[in-house]
Amino acid sequence: MGSESENKSVLKEGFLVKRGHVVHNWKVRWFVLKPDRLLYYKYESGKRDSSHRGTIPLNNCNIICPYLEYENRPLVLRLQTSTSEEHFLEACKREERDEWAEAIGAAVQKLNPHKTQTPSSSQNKGSTSLQLHNVNLSQVVDSMYDVHTGIRLCSHVEQGSSYTNCFSGSAVVDWLVFNKLSLTRVEAVTLASALLDDGSLRPIGIRSADAQRNAALGEQFLDDSTALYCFSQSFQKRGSVKAEKSLSAVELSGKVVKRGYLLKQGHKVKNWKVRLFVLRAEPGFLHYYDPSKDDITPVGSISLRGCLVSALDDNGTPSGVKGKIQGNLFKIITQTDTHYYIQAPTHEERMDWIQAIRQVM
Repeated sequence: MGSESENKSVLKEGFLVKRGHVVHNWKVRWFVLKPDRLLYYKYESGKRDSSHRGTIPLNNCNIICPYLEYENRPLVLRLQTSTSEEHFLEACKREERDEWAEAIGAAVQKLNPHKTQTPSSSQNKGSTSLQLHNVNLSQVVDSMYDVHTGIRLCSHVEQGSSYTNCFSGSAVVDWLVFNKLSLTRVEAVTLASALLDDGSLRPIGIRSADAQRNAALGEQFLDDSTALYCFSQSFQKRGSVKAEKSLSAVELSGKVVKRGYLLKQGHKVKNWKVRLFVLRAEPGFLHYYDPSKDDITPVGSISLRGCLVSALDDNGTPSGVKGKIQGNLFKIITQTDTHYYIQAPTHEERMDWIQAIRQVM
């Protein structure tokens, strides 16, 4: 019963993907933020380990968010401890990444009140004006990338070099203004600059790359038909024609409604694994990915047309469920009578997911 005071000291908790120290592979861990340290745990058979696997001390810790060195992992933040030990943590979406950075930064600030450190110099760069308009960069990128209404990918030739799956600076500005994501071209350039700074877009070709290198303050996006840009590497892989054809272009074309880490019970081997779930609408699909790899190729998908979704009783272990699970279960039954058992980290998240799934069915 002594855990009540301990729970009060929990500032934030949830799943993050952590890069290993010795072997640089990525594994999902449950993180618990305390006032002076960040603890992480393994999840085994649908239940969190009772003892933590590691501790990251926060005193004089330095935070870089976003950390953009991993081309196919744009949602990483880096923590560097006072002993210069580095930890790389990946969230499931930009908002979650930035919330973790802010919460950790606030804890560090309390431990070191005389140290004037923000969670990230790059996070704040160029974002002030966007915050005034409450622009969600993740939603902007999802809209730009939409198969049907997103920005058109073209081929361009510049000084003898050919570039595919790209777009001009003026095309981006046109698209942002046309879709009412910006009121003016000046606003659109500011928004595009933030996407560039966030790592969602990158310059290609001579003109845009030179402009970026020569920019004195922050990133400079050109409203220019000769300046070329493209999506970051992870979006390129998803957006290329071959990738779309190898998967189902239709089922991956829906608008992303919700993303998050959930536990899923396997069909053949009834073990529980953490998966990154992405809910898409029109058409309604729930895709799940192995977070230790990438969010480009789903390991499975659930068509939500005509399916049933319901919460399961937390008292005892429901029929069809294996392992010592922690509760917060829900079940999806498809039209073909396939049963999916899924576990959310909290009661609130379970209800949020059920409601979101029902809205896109």
